[in-house]
Amino acid sequence: MEWTVVLAGPARKSLRRIPAGDRTRILAALGEMQQNPFQGDIRKLQGLPGFRRRVGNWRILFELVPERQHVVVTAIERRTSTTY
Repeated sequence: MEWTVVLAGPARKSLRRIPAGDRTRILAALGEMQQNPFQGDIRKLQGLPGFRRRVGNWRILFELVPERQHVVVTAIERRTSTTY
């Protein structure tokens, strides 16, 4: 069962600005999310809609649309004390 990964505008913009080495790891994680969006270090966000996936110091914030099999990536952010 294949999921479609959709990057929202802010996530696409963030991805372009990420250093090449980290970008490769994030793109690999996005590829894995097409097969199974619950694979990896996934957590439900508290007080916010959606989930986050940890990729090193980066966080992929996303929501699921199960009826359409879409993973909507809303943001890709570097983990800091104010990320969430």
